[in-house]
Amino acid sequence: MNETIKQVTNRHLSNDYTPAEIYGEKQAEKVRAYHESFAEYHPTELKKLDGLAECLGLGAFYVKDESSRLGLNAFKGLGGSYSIGRYLAEKCGIPEGELSLQKLQSNETHEQIKDMTFVTATDGNHGRGVAWTCQKLGVKSVVYMPKGSAQERLENIRKLGAEASITDFNYDDAVRLAASRQDEFGWVLVQDTAWEGYEKIPTWIMQGYTTMALEAAQQLGDDRPTHIFLQAGVGALSGGVTGFFVDYYKENKPKIIIVEPNKADCIFRTAEADDGTVHMVSGDMDTIMAGLACGEPCTLGWEMLRRYADHFVSMPDYVAAKGMRILGNPVAGDAKVVSGESGAAPAGFVAELMMNESLDYMRKELEIDENSRVLCFSTEGDTDVENYRKIVWEGLYPSF
Repeated sequence: MNETIKQVTNRHLSNDYTPAEIYGEKQAEKVRAYHESFAEYHPTELKKLDGLAECLGLGAFYVKDESSRLGLNAFKGLGGSYSIGRYLAEKCGIPEGELSLQKLQSNETHEQIKDMTFVTATDGNHGRGVAWTCQKLGVKSVVYMPKGSAQERLENIRKLGAEASITDFNYDDAVRLAASRQDEFGWVLVQDTAWEGYEKIPTWIMQGYTTMALEAAQQLGDDRPTHIFLQAGVGALSGGVTGFFVDYYKENKPKIIIVEPNKADCIFRTAEADDGTVHMVSGDMDTIMAGLACGEPCTLGWEMLRRYADHFVSMPDYVAAKGMRILGNPVAGDAKVVSGESGAAPAGFVAELMMNESLDYMRKELEIDENSRVLCFSTEGDTDVENYRKIVWEGLYPSF
């Protein structure tokens, strides 16, 4: 396909902020209280890159660095751990306000859950978070990965006790395989892709991600961002975080821009079509942004983005690679951010947007200039070290 940067503006923004409350500040406080019961929990750093902001002609540039999240090198453990916790709490009669890891690890609870198996599909980070949570709770996990998944990511999941394998399917078909196991064996599917009849667990996963957004908002304090750039796979992360910031800032909401790879831009295509239905991408989706290589939108995530995201962007792989190199080789005085292919996508787009003269029209459309204060989320570190080095050291990746 012809890879290029494309953008579409949402002409149907909602002024009704009520739907965002499900991912808003009050709910996020409850979610974080649960995460705080894990010994590994600590707020990840929000890094202010003043040197980069000056180089790009921006007022401020913030990056939330998720590489230290729960010792998993990615943010995904937030959603997996919270959704499993909420599912077990509901099953065992634990009130939401009393939910904690310690309560779930109690002898009484363990007797009720010890024979359970949780199943998921993942490119790596989500499955690792699910396996990590299941290991802590002494229950089984089964993880299916799409073809082309990194061996390192597979081994990291297996080290946590999961039965994990790389399939011959793309991501969305791997999800269908995991869902079939729920029907066949009675396993519990933990997936952030929602569809009719499967919405409760995806909602909990999206709420789990709001811990990250709440931390960022509190770390920013009074320095409200004017622009928030979020990466989208199925749209669960971007949908949940968008819902949080809409509730948090309400009428003073920052502009929210969603970025995706050209080869897996199901959210962009849905926004571009603007016909009331979701649009899918099929095939191999061989982008370097493995965590975003998803062809079917999460209906719950899209509902938030349809209402509140200002712009949608589809972009080539080289943009994410540029973000990896810029964050990993900082301007003097700035902190270094080791960011994987999916993690660096938003920062890479911001850099390309500000440095590429041919995108002047897009800067005007996004209303971004020397007064703009930008927030990006680096959602993963170098979860595939070999590929990270190929891209950052040698500039090698499939579409280059």
